[in-house]
Amino acid sequence: MPWQQKIRYLTGQPVGISFTNGQGATGVLCGVSGTKVLVIEYLYQAQFALKQYDAFMIQDINRFPPCHNQQPLY
Repeated sequence: MPWQQKIRYLTGQPVGISFTNGQGATGVLCGVSGTKVLVIEYLYQAQFALKQYDAFMIQDINRFPPCHNQQPLY
């Protein structure tokens, strides 16, 4: 399914974004504004940034997988 069709289901979810230049980003997908995809990304300590990516730069957007191991790791 093209990423444009996934936006509705992924808004508010943690996602991984792959760009056409081979790079990537992660964060919480906030939605789309015009031709920009809005994502909140973690910076450091308690700081976050709302980033805007041009839609033409995006190759795909995928939801983070669930954590399957529910046991504590020691």
